[in-house]
Amino acid sequence: MANITAADVNKLRQMTGAGMMDCKKALVEADGDFEVAIDILRKKGQKVASKRADRDANEGMVYAKTTADATFGVVVMINCETDFVAKNDDFTHFTKSVVEVALQNKPQSEEELKALSIDGRSIEDHITDMIGKIGEKIDLAHYEFISDAHVTAYNHHGNRLATLVGFNKAGINNDVYADVAMQVAAMAPVALNQESVSAEVIERELEIARDVIRQEGKPEEMVEKIAQGKLAKFFKESTLVNQEFIKDNKKTVSQYLTDNDKDLVVTGFKRLMLGA
Repeated sequence: MANITAADVNKLRQMTGAGMMDCKKALVEADGDFEVAIDILRKKGQKVASKRADRDANEGMVYAKTTADATFGVVVMINCETDFVAKNDDFTHFTKSVVEVALQNKPQSEEELKALSIDGRSIEDHITDMIGKIGEKIDLAHYEFISDAHVTAYNHHGNRLATLVGFNKAGINNDVYADVAMQVAAMAPVALNQESVSAEVIERELEIARDVIRQEGKPEEMVEKIAQGKLAKFFKESTLVNQEFIKDNKKTVSQYLTDNDKDLVVTGFKRLMLGA
């Protein structure tokens, strides 16, 4: 049996971030082989992940960033169970590292992102290690990206909410781009414009409106007309370009864009919020 020293235990702890006693037990079980010990610790993490799969993980961090040329942006949400863990320096550093890897490699899905490497190991393996170390359910819950002529990222204070917005033109005053990104954060539009609202959402809004109208006792022949009016109000309040601009409610977001450049349009947006 290998002689496991305090220095060995400390070395494994530095390599993995696991607790001292966990490291000692892993080294003893591995007969002093560090690679085997790391695998043992990782397997412990996998077991913890399985045991905690039913836990709610509504805390965490949401972070958005663009490439230096502002033509590609990503927003990532990594969940954990407690606010204490979410504010831990290691957790925030890891989340930002994942964002950097996404910007460099431009993965097309969460699965592709999880397979990418940080320091020679996959992001998914790093998450498993964190589960073993921290003892909470941790998950790369959401990943979104936008590629366009100009992309702006907005991170709300506290990193619980972040947005990405794509535009068809670069070279406009950055305040204009930022204003629209903050609009998305504050007003939570469901779609870019009326045309991009799904048929399912439209029918749901109409059904709700019809029920309310009938409960109010309106004549049946008026129900559809009033419901269509309520749908028009929904489009105005819930689609980005038709919303009242938060800094000047006398104009819509579309009008604000046109005032700054007649050809400037929003091409898409992403909005991630913890617990939403």
